[in-house]
Amino acid sequence: MGAKRFLSALFVFLCLLGSSAIPGKNLRARRPCKRMVFYFHDIIYNGKNSKNATAAIVGAPAWGNMTILAGQNHFGNMVVFDDPITLDNNLHSASVGRAQGFYLYDKRDIFTAWLGFSFVFNSTEHKGSINFAGADPLMNKKRDISVIGGTGDFFMTRGVATLMTDAFEGEVYFRLRVDIKLYECW
Repeated sequence: MGAKRFLSALFVFLCLLGSSAIPGKNLRARRPCKRMVFYFHDIIYNGKNSKNATAAIVGAPAWGNMTILAGQNHFGNMVVFDDPITLDNNLHSASVGRAQGFYLYDKRDIFTAWLGFSFVFNSTEHKGSINFAGADPLMNKKRDISVIGGTGDFFMTRGVATLMTDAFEGEVYFRLRVDIKLYECW
């Protein structure tokens, strides 16, 4: 009888050893349940482009103004945006939704921002939204932010979005490539 208990206990121990009870073990090996790539196009209002601007400076440091980003690293500026999302890098391609939210430039000595936004979809393929939040160290070629939830087709989803600046023109236009990897899909 003692040998059976020992073998049963050993079996349970080995099962636990191979489970996700070990921090980080299976998370690195996990594959995403859904992966998508989108582009969003940000056109900042500069006092002259009101017909096509999709973003506006809504907060500026005391020395700044609301039509020109603050000096070095844009520290203190807060921008609200409602940008088109496309499946390719062409601004004039069919929009599959809108990227809506804000970013604020949050460091004086390094060009970096903090993002909080949602992809709100209006296409036949996707309904609902995906929510994102996190630091965006803009000088890095690739940077990750958290996927913190969603609605509709993306109800309670979690994951990581890898951002890459795909193009920029001065301080008025930039395009981000967003590679979304979802690890919790409902």
